[in-house]
Formats: sequence, structure tokens, C-alpha cells
Amino acid sequence: MTALDVVKQEERLPGGLAVEVIETSSLGDRSYLASDGEVAVVVDPQRDVDRVIAAAGRSGVRIALVLETHVHNDYVSGGLELARLTGAEYGLAAADEVPFERRGLAEGDVVELSARLQVRVVATPGHTFHHLSYVLEGEQGPAGVFTGGSLLFGTTGRTDLLGAEHSEELARHQHASARKLAVLLPDGARIWPTHGFGSFCSAGSTSGDSATVGEQKRNNPALTLAEGEFVEQALSGLDAYPAYYAHMGVRNSAGPEPLDLRAPARAEPDELRRRLERGEWVVDLRSRRAYVVSHLAGTVSLGLDGPMATWLGWMIDWGAPITLLGETREQVGEAQRELARIGIDRFAGAAVGDPDELAVDGEQLRCTRTASFADLAAALSGSNGALPAPDAVLDVRTNNEFATSHVAGAAHIPLYELADRIGELPRGTAWVHCGSGYRAAAAASLLEAAGRAVVLVDDQFSNAADAGVPITA
Repeated sequence: MTALDVVKQEERLPGGLAVEVIETSSLGDRSYLASDGEVAVVVDPQRDVDRVIAAAGRSGVRIALVLETHVHNDYVSGGLELARLTGAEYGLAAADEVPFERRGLAEGDVVELSARLQVRVVATPGHTFHHLSYVLEGEQGPAGVFTGGSLLFGTTGRTDLLGAEHSEELARHQHASARKLAVLLPDGARIWPTHGFGSFCSAGSTSGDSATVGEQKRNNPALTLAEGEFVEQALSGLDAYPAYYAHMGVRNSAGPEPLDLRAPARAEPDELRRRLERGEWVVDLRSRRAYVVSHLAGTVSLGLDGPMATWLGWMIDWGAPITLLGETREQVGEAQRELARIGIDRFAGAAVGDPDELAVDGEQLRCTRTASFADLAAALSGSNGALPAPDAVLDVRTNNEFATSHVAGAAHIPLYELADRIGELPRGTAWVHCGSGYRAAAAASLLEAAGRAVVLVDDQFSNAADAGVPITA
């Protein structure tokens, strides 16, 4: 799925209501457009609101209301700008202090959009202190609920984003809020969460692609466990979250500025080389399979076929100059859109072309050695063939992934810490892996830029044990 994909599904509901899912798979989030065929409400829109406006246009509906379930910590909201562009009313929690005009909402408020469509406000603290959920009601009663970061598919939103000191209190609120929704709504009511599709805002792994209240009563820990058990489970499963989250809530509370997707200044080959020599972030947007064949020395592999924005936003020093390298202008534009969603709006420049076209000379070009887990097993046993033996096996997955199982004797440095911890690795050749190859490619490029010898294990970690790699659980 690309940055421009819009509607994942359209759900037709009784009473002529419809809900369109506008998915941002790269960040693991969903926004929603709900309507009665004439007027619509939008919930938790991403910053690139042209997707929402296009969806409303295709459906022939007028956006009359834009709602936020909470002040988001994982992306820059498009809600304020969407309301400005469409003339819609903009609603969020009355308890959230913001400098812009909005309709402050609280428990029990009802916003009537038409005789066939209204939204009922339910206070559901937990993911944040002032979190709200919105029950979509039609002529036949409640059709479903937009739960934001409250009740997700098989889990709930994490409760530590406002600081670890609040996480236990918010986890108790989260448990109570989930049960409140389960009591208020019929078993057949749909659940439409914002987070939980790969988002780091989720407290645990989600299950399924859709859900009803009744289904969640049977399998969601918030509804099957007692409060103490739930809190213990929810807090024990928390891992690190992207560093750029620290900037999102502040920006959303201040009122994000309109999106600007004008093309960055063109970076010529000489300028690219100077930026690389200065150690700036020059990001190669091609797939890692293209990257390993040939790339400019010092570039970082973060292809658009994976969560590029999440990992770049996590690794950089906020505000550091970034240059984008793409095969086409469209690729650069897609990267701009992805990065704008997390508030990265300004770029040092961009360049389009193959590495041969962007290099000043052939000495700038590099290739990366790749391997499978079967190759790693052979190398560890001394039958390494044409590849150098590993002086270190580096696992760049998250802490939770590593704790679950890992290659015996592997060094562990999560990708988001690697740039500052390369010196911890022994000299020699590092074989680097992750869960699928995407993060390992980024790690390999960082190691190469630091002058380290590397072999990229471009393989699924689930293949490691069967390939004969010794695994520690």
C-alpha cells in the first residue's frame, strides 16, 4: 500500500449509513468518513486531508463535522485544516486547552448532523487523560463507535505516552473505559479504532481487521481480565516508542500549519557528495534489493516499501537536514507526504535518478553483501563459502522481539539506537538481521557509512531456526 492509497473498505450500515476507512498503513493508523449519504463526519484525519476530501467527493457527501478522539502523539493531525477547508465544525475534548477555535466536547454531548445521523460523545480516558470515543447513531440506534486509542482489535492503546509516571493510572482508566463501552453498546455495534494496525500507539498485538463489541467481549484482555491482571499485562508488554512522538502532541495542541508538498530544491551530484561527506542524512528511497546492488556511499537505505517515516523520524536528531533520493519525482513526492505526516516538512534537497547518474565518480558507488539465515548457519559452523565469517551477529529488532527469541550469542542494538552505539560492536564483519530485512538494510547502511564491514541478512527471522541457526528463547 502506498502513501496515496485511500479507502481500505466501505462498510454499509442499517439506516443508509456508511463508513469509509481511510488507512495510513505506514503509520498503522486509520481515519474514518461516516455519512448518511448527504452529510458526513470525519474522525481522526491524517495531515494530508486531500485524501479525505477526495473520498467525500466520490461519495457525494458534505463534510459537516471533524472530530478528534484525542491529541495525537504519533502523527500531525489534519483535523484543523480540514475544518478550515470545508467549513465543518471542529470538535475535540473541552478539557484539552488549545489556542484555536473549536467545539469543546464532553461526556454525554450529542452532535446532530441530520435526522438520520448523530454522534454521541463518551469519555474514555486511558490512552490520554481526556480521550473521547464517538458513538455513531442512526435511525435504528447505535451502529458503532469510533474508539481512537481506547478499545482496539484485541488490545487497547498504550498508556505511557504522557510519561511513565502516568502509565499505571491511565491503564486503570483504560480498563474502565473499555468496560464502559461494552456496557453502553449492543454486541452487534461495530468498533472503529484509529490505532492498532502496526502503530506503536498500541499496547499489544492486534487481531483481525474488523470487530464488534460482542467479539471484543470474548477476546480483548480489557474485557476478559480483572483490573489488576489487565494493568500488569498492559504495562509489562510496553516497549520503546518512536522518539518523534515527543513533538507530535505539542504540534497538535498548538494547531498544525497547512501541508506544503512543493518539491524540494534539486541537489546536484557535487552537492550530494558534500552532504554525504558532512555526514548528513541522505535517504535512498528505493527498495533494499535495489540498494544492495548499487548505492552512493554514506546513504541510508529506507525504502518506500516499508515504514520509512517511522524509522527515519525515530533515528534522526529532530530538525537535522535531510536529502531524499528517489528513482522518480513521484517517489520523492510520496516520501514527502509520508514524512509530512510526522511533521518533517523541510528538506535540504532531493535528487532523482540511478546511483550512476547521481555519483560524481565511480568511487562513490558501493554494493552490500547479502545473505540468508541458511548462509548465516553455514558461516557460524565454519562453512562460510564466499562470505566473510561473522565477527558479530547484530540483531536490530526491538527489545520485546529480542527477549522473545534471538540468535544465540547475538549482540542486540535496536535500530533506533544504532547510530550512537556502533562503537560497541567488535571490529571485523557484522552480520546484521531484523525480522524481515527492512530494518537490517537500514542498519547495514549505517554500519557501512561508519566504515564497518557488513553482511545484510535479508531474510525472515522465522526462517532462522529451520535453517539451522542456534536460537535462544
